[in-house]
Amino acid sequence: MVLEPINYSFFQQPTLSLARALLGKLLVKETELGMASGWIVETEAYLGPEDRAAHSFENRRTKRTEIMFGPPGYAYTYVMHTHCLVNVVSGEIGCPQAVLIRALEPCCGIDLMYQRRGKEKKERELTNGPGKLTKSLGIVKEDYGRALFKYPLFIAEGKEIESVGVGPRIGITNSREAVHYPWRFWVQENPFVSSKNSSRIRKSLVNQLLS
Repeated sequence: MVLEPINYSFFQQPTLSLARALLGKLLVKETELGMASGWIVETEAYLGPEDRAAHSFENRRTKRTEIMFGPPGYAYTYVMHTHCLVNVVSGEIGCPQAVLIRALEPCCGIDLMYQRRGKEKKERELTNGPGKLTKSLGIVKEDYGRALFKYPLFIAEGKEIESVGVGPRIGITNSREAVHYPWRFWVQENPFVSSKNSSRIRKSLVNQLLS
């Protein structure tokens, strides 16, 4: 399978729109062991300075968050509880925002994913969480700052998504009002979504949120 990185212009859209648009796209990582990829089925948007759940809240600028102050389309990786997480930097230069990739549906390199995650895992368990998917694809902290429109770690075109769920983000209980922001997006009825959510919305509501 020959996959081409998506055009850089894709990343030049508002963060909430990007978080929605990433659904269905392929996240791809090439390593010496081979290539693995998965369709993105769940994302979370983090809107920087005004978002208490964001690492860059109040324009917090550190060695870790520095990449978010630059142009969109680059990888923001960090380690949480020994697991590497990967984000897509978004927003304009100087406006530190990002989209967390929360879950993938495996596409290619599934044998390699099992090799990295363990033969005993169910297929759903390979990529149904932000730390699981990075391990399956071989994404590491050292991928920090990579352009996601170039090899070896990149976003590629995928498939159309018909039904999208929208709701609060997960695991940000100490973020006051930000706990309730409906900035998590997922593919409805997809078994690889990291957390089941029974709420359903119509496409018109999604468009209203992103307008």
